[in-house]
Amino acid sequence: MSSQAIEFRGVTFSRGAESPVLHDVSLTIETGAVVALVGRSGAGKTTILKLVNRLLLPDRGDVIVQGQSTRAWDPIVLRRRIGYVLQDVGLFPHLTIGDNIAVIPRLEKWPEARTRARVLELLQLVGLPAERFESRWPDELSGGQRQRVGIARAVVLRPDFVLADEIVSGLDVSTQAQVLRLLKELTGEMHLALAFISHDLSVIRSICQRVLVMREGRVVEEGPCERVFAAPAAAYTRVLIDAIPLPAIDPGWLTRGAAVEAATA
Repeated sequence: MSSQAIEFRGVTFSRGAESPVLHDVSLTIETGAVVALVGRSGAGKTTILKLVNRLLLPDRGDVIVQGQSTRAWDPIVLRRRIGYVLQDVGLFPHLTIGDNIAVIPRLEKWPEARTRARVLELLQLVGLPAERFESRWPDELSGGQRQRVGIARAVVLRPDFVLADEIVSGLDVSTQAQVLRLLKELTGEMHLALAFISHDLSVIRSICQRVLVMREGRVVEEGPCERVFAAPAAAYTRVLIDAIPLPAIDPGWLTRGAAVEAATA
């Protein structure tokens, strides 16, 4: 796999609007990297994820995934390589936790023994032991636990990259911490590329190595998180930071959050 798992080359996208949603966007997300997309609502962040997933195609420019234009990818084949995690998780309420994770392997017609083995493996990986969680229903789980199931489902086919859209918005601080810690661990263990959208700059600084700041469909600044947050080059980045002040870094935050979740599971 190319070191640049995802690349945008001068992408413009309008969706029929008079003003483009994205204007000549160029960016890269390298294999194994955790990259944040930040900006106010309407900046174009979710549109970028949809272009990667080939839910949309650019008007001009090109989106390259693993060295190949998304125009050339079979959409079904491409989406097998991508894990998508959403804010509302989207678990099927009529299916148990185990069956929720098994949905995609069954659609792919995996043998049932292989499917069950993968479900058990992932429940263990995300910290929800099968003997306690496999037969539960989604409404029996906390918000953080449901988000863990969503992450397990997103990586069930061993994707090369994961797209995460506001997945900790609305969760309390300790629950945010356990979800972010899990994502951080999985990114390292599975060598995933992760594109992470969040309005919370503190969350972004805790998990991401690089940040791309978007405004009205343009990337106005990008670079290592610490550099961008400590000395922003763009006036708009400073406006965002001033609007959501960054607290002092607490190195133990993620670990403590995970411990609280485990204790209350």
